[in-house]
Amino acid sequence: MLRADVFCCHWDSRPLGEENSNLFPSDAEAPPAHSTGILPAQDIRAMVRTHEIQAAADIGEEQIQPASLDLRLGGVAYRVRASFLPGAGATVMDRIGEFEMHRMDLNEGAVLERGCVYIAPLMEALSLRGRLSATANPKSSTGRLDIFTRLIADGSTVFDQVPTGYKGPLYVEIAPRTFSVVVRKGTRLNQLRLQRGNPPTSDQAIRRLHRATPLVDTEPGKEVIDRGLAVTVDLKGDRDGLVGFRARHHADLIDLAKVDHYDWHDFWEPIHTESRGTVILNPGDFYILASKEAVTVPPDHAAEMRAYDTQVGEFRVHYAGFFDPGFGYDGCEGKGSRAVLEIRSFEVPFVLRDGQLVGRLVYERLTAVPDKLYGPDIGSSYQRQGLRLAKQFKRP
Repeated sequence: MLRADVFCCHWDSRPLGEENSNLFPSDAEAPPAHSTGILPAQDIRAMVRTHEIQAAADIGEEQIQPASLDLRLGGVAYRVRASFLPGAGATVMDRIGEFEMHRMDLNEGAVLERGCVYIAPLMEALSLRGRLSATANPKSSTGRLDIFTRLIADGSTVFDQVPTGYKGPLYVEIAPRTFSVVVRKGTRLNQLRLQRGNPPTSDQAIRRLHRATPLVDTEPGKEVIDRGLAVTVDLKGDRDGLVGFRARHHADLIDLAKVDHYDWHDFWEPIHTESRGTVILNPGDFYILASKEAVTVPPDHAAEMRAYDTQVGEFRVHYAGFFDPGFGYDGCEGKGSRAVLEIRSFEVPFVLRDGQLVGRLVYERLTAVPDKLYGPDIGSSYQRQGLRLAKQFKRP
């Protein structure tokens, strides 16, 4: 059930250098709202109340993140022969009728096998008004388990995007790449960001934001902002030289409902840096690494990691690209939070070196500061993280 609970971390909304001891800034102190931008949590709740977001069951407060909505699997999934887009004028169910192999009941749980493709109707649907559109991404734990997910809407010609004015159901394509997983009705694999209008993003705006609130902990003037804020990989690691993990082949099932449950040794091999500070990525293997920089997302912005950039190498980084307002923010007990990098090499072995560029963070403003921010107050799993596996595994 949708509740009206409000969770906030401390955010000093005054200009830098002025102290503000209020835990909850008053409306007069809050930054002005914008007519365009990503919608915060309170606006997502409002869309539920006005039925612009609809669902087969009540939407709980735990689904509403600072700047996104967690989407839930419905009671059925379809094993299909191939990934597809419905195309203009067609529905997803039209295409499922063409490519379905068998239907799976998710009410009591079901196994999604690695290497297979599934389509599942989601419990949520949209009836967008005005200039509202939406984008989707896998949740953090989904990406760290190498579960490839993409949102599909009726009539869509691209994945993970819902156009302005869309009215209809939502579906998710699910393709476990490394581990077979157990899911159920209500499992949350991906998340939706709602956006009003199309506010411009630019390197100049990111530079201004970085001057006001340092976004990475590099030396002043050493940050690289070019089509986004550069993020590099840490291959020095801890005192034992641990820099990451490589997924084991032919591991056991992972039940996504189990938290802090599995022994990571059964699913992952530790990766230690070589003497030259390098790691060779094997084609087809899946790696968890961490950024060298600590990352901050201010309360009035959200960020997204670019998934793949041919200019940095033949590999994909960061399947789950959303960073919520408050991630890594000192006022939300997040100082020192690293970006965990989910990496898969493509056709050839690829050498990563310590400090190499692996991705770019693009920051976008919100229409208003959310009434809840990423952090321990709302049970966020990855605040103050370093090198961290998905929450289903016991901590190394």
